[in-house]
Amino acid sequence: MILKNKNPNIAKGGKTVYGGTVGICMLDTQFPRIPGDIANARTWNVPVLYRVVPKSTPRQAVYGKGEGILEGFIDAAKELVKMGADGITTNCGFLCLFQEKMAEAVQVPVATSSLMQVPLVQKLLPKNKRVGILTIHKPSLTNQHLEAAGISLDTPIMGTENGKEFTRAILEDEMEMNIDDAREDHIEAAKKLVKDNPNIGAIVMECTNMSPFAADVRKEVGLPVFSIYTFIEWFQSGLLPSRFSVDHDDPRK
Repeated sequence: MILKNKNPNIAKGGKTVYGGTVGICMLDTQFPRIPGDIANARTWNVPVLYRVVPKSTPRQAVYGKGEGILEGFIDAAKELVKMGADGITTNCGFLCLFQEKMAEAVQVPVATSSLMQVPLVQKLLPKNKRVGILTIHKPSLTNQHLEAAGISLDTPIMGTENGKEFTRAILEDEMEMNIDDAREDHIEAAKKLVKDNPNIGAIVMECTNMSPFAADVRKEVGLPVFSIYTFIEWFQSGLLPSRFSVDHDDPRK
């Protein structure tokens, strides 16, 4: 007698691409994308999907509060979801201003900005410690951005705009970037942030291009550093949880 499997192993469709659970909506840029940067695919431990929003620039996102590019980001997010993404992010921390409208438009989890980590990290710290924000351009990070990410308006902030390399190379969308000078810009800004605010207990990097320098900042100031990398790795782990095998011979089960 042949016994039929009552629970056949059936694969289900519905997507064009599988395995890339996080979809990344991108500004249209040319500056270098080194390992650790959100737009270097080798940064990620899992596959990700990308869509570029044509003619959207870093200047529009940072200086212009995203004026004129929201619809392009929504369209890109919808394309990514249709392709197979289960969650969406963007490649600029200032686009926290798009959070509600993008989430409503695509009906999947959306994590627009690394800044969304700030309230959570603050909860992790003792009451006498504060989260500090490291941003690419402090003058452009307004109360409107902080409110959109659920951040207290008195949160300490320091920018890299007074440095030699990083802010200029990114916001002017230059073809080259001196990595050593960019690293130094991060270290100096972080040191000043901590010097001016001795109660800083952790740092959150706003800019998605800052992740390559997180370890350098951690080593220099001796504090935990959170970035878009930590945020999206956490985000992805919820979109597609790890599967753990059960050892049937384990007496503890």
